[in-house]
Amino acid sequence: MAFLESVPFKSFVTDLLRQKHIPGLSIAIIHNNEIASSGYGIANYEDNAPCTGDTLFDIASCSKSLTAASVALLVDDKEHPKVQYDALMSDLLPDDFVMSEKSYTEGITVEDILSHRTGMPSHDSAFLGPKAAHPDNAKSITRNLRNLKVAAPLRSRYLYCNQMYTVATHLVEETVKKSFSDFLEERIFAPLNMSSTTLQPSSAHAKGWKGRMAKGYIWENNAYRGLDPQNCSEGQGAGSVISSAKDLIKWVRALLYHEGPVNDRVYQGLTKMRSIVNPNARRLRAHTTPAIYTAGMEMYFYRGNMVVGHDGNIPGFASRFLFMPDLKFGAVVLSNSAGASGAATMIMRVLMDEIIGVPIEDRLLQNNKRKENLSKKDLATHSTTQHQSQKECQLKFLRGKSKDQPSEDSQVETNTAPQDRISRDGLNKKKPKRDNKDGEQQPERQKKCEQFHPSQETPLEAYVGRYWNEGYRAMTVQIRDNQLFIDATDRSMGFTMTFQHVKDQTEYIAHLKDDIELTDDPIDAEFVFVDGKVMKMGLDLEPAIQEMIWFRRQE
Repeated sequence: MAFLESVPFKSFVTDLLRQKHIPGLSIAIIHNNEIASSGYGIANYEDNAPCTGDTLFDIASCSKSLTAASVALLVDDKEHPKVQYDALMSDLLPDDFVMSEKSYTEGITVEDILSHRTGMPSHDSAFLGPKAAHPDNAKSITRNLRNLKVAAPLRSRYLYCNQMYTVATHLVEETVKKSFSDFLEERIFAPLNMSSTTLQPSSAHAKGWKGRMAKGYIWENNAYRGLDPQNCSEGQGAGSVISSAKDLIKWVRALLYHEGPVNDRVYQGLTKMRSIVNPNARRLRAHTTPAIYTAGMEMYFYRGNMVVGHDGNIPGFASRFLFMPDLKFGAVVLSNSAGASGAATMIMRVLMDEIIGVPIEDRLLQNNKRKENLSKKDLATHSTTQHQSQKECQLKFLRGKSKDQPSEDSQVETNTAPQDRISRDGLNKKKPKRDNKDGEQQPERQKKCEQFHPSQETPLEAYVGRYWNEGYRAMTVQIRDNQLFIDATDRSMGFTMTFQHVKDQTEYIAHLKDDIELTDDPIDAEFVFVDGKVMKMGLDLEPAIQEMIWFRRQE
């Protein structure tokens, strides 16, 4: 535990917060059943409240491990013999679980939805949030599956899908006839004495914890913009658990030591390897194997040691937990900045290297292409690039550690606790970018945005109206600032779209602006005329299906 409190480590974390504009961060670790925690920075600038191990955060997609565990408990419960990993979802939820194609309805099992191998992409823009006239819930999300296109054959590839975790909570609720929140409280939180963990920010407020909750922050225009944690009932199971580092490490300990509700059978069900996350080995981190998704967690090997965990990332918050079963080590990192994801990765790497006992000279962060051997001159050079500044931060830590290294007896017995696919987590709340295989914006779309565009000749009024898709529901095209405009802030991941004419009065680029992060994600859009009248609108809202989502115009 001495390592967590060492001057070099504290300086390392503090430097990371400064460099990456992270307001606050909490760490908890467990080693050989001893727990320690620490906090850095600010939880809430309005109150100037410091971050501690007791500060509460939205843990985003780290919540998925708890959802998977809830299902695992039903699988292990003799009172519910029909709930098995190989059971068909359509048998368990015959009226509600219907896919857009019969073969998927008749083929998808419980473990398919928990391991992101159903062939269903996220479709995150389809969910209706609290601002909608009729917000979605777990049942409506499940029943809407029949209206959404799949993107891949069943079990052919890993496709991260938040809504299937919400579907899992509907299965829990229908099976036990109580709310998912109550089930978590009774079967997981209470038995593990997780007295500072609950589902949804509103529940935390009702329990009198508002003063302990961190405010989320986004760094923009050289200043922080604050975000309060938001309820996301339509995304329960995919995210929205509120917890502290000190409390979440109790869940990690249960996984590590098979305590409380996590017996050997539950643990084996949760850690069975099911889906290859990314078969492309080109982007592997040094000393790291490809990740395999299990159920609500990922598993990989680092320097020959098994690592299991998950991460989370939504606007204003980032989280990561992991445990190493063979070394009896686990860690949690929680932060009130989505930009802390990279910092959490670095912190975890430092902690794992310490536990493993990696020699100081071998601990430098490496890219996936080559090992970088730094000279004395390199050690003294302060770089201005982000990658080099991060390396400088670690070098500073390593230089300090070599002078102030704890003894073998005091090696990391602290409290700190891993990779979320993107998708606006809260759901993992971040809209998928329309990228090519190299991670760059598709050149043809970028070209469309930059090239000269012919004038809009057809009156804008011709496009105005209400458009309907069974899966995505209503989109209303209006005119704002002399441009076609859609206000979709009623979505769980709210956004607006402003249309830029490209060609033939029918092809457009719709600039999709995230309601929270204010990012501009240009997507393809198209209007179809029949007999001189607009009848359909297509929007590229789900890139995984590689075709437009079509909305028919309503009179």
